[in-house]
Amino acid sequence: MNKRSKFMLAAMSPAGTGPFSPVQVQKLFFLLDRNVSKQTKGPHFNFVPYDYGPFDKKVYRELEVLKNEGLVEILMPSGQNSRVYHLTNKGLEVGEEAFGKFPKDVQRYIGEIVNFVLSLSFAELVSAIYQAYPEMRVNSVFVQQTA
Repeated sequence: MNKRSKFMLAAMSPAGTGPFSPVQVQKLFFLLDRNVSKQTKGPHFNFVPYDYGPFDKKVYRELEVLKNEGLVEILMPSGQNSRVYHLTNKGLEVGEEAFGKFPKDVQRYIGEIVNFVLSLSFAELVSAIYQAYPEMRVNSVFVQQTA
């Protein structure tokens, strides 16, 4: 297994086998690459400004590889038009092992970022990324809601 695969499993492991939406996985890996890439032997991706902020299609490709290895499950819940990504029990086991090799401060940060991306709605997450990283808004089609 390559280092990017291990990194992805480790980064998703604080959520257990809980689901991530496409925007959540993109923003999770973007934030980790931006803020702790040196400590995680990254950067692991090459994010560019896209329709809804930072995007790298390799995130989805790697998740497909992990699915083929039985480490990630990709589902299309009924009534929804986008996929969700879950670690399988085996993926969680591998992810937790890799996660445990990070320094404690990096583990804490990853846990905080996982909680952050999972706690926000699509619009809130995209808006938060644009506020912190305005350069990622350049090619956006997203229209921010105003109160």
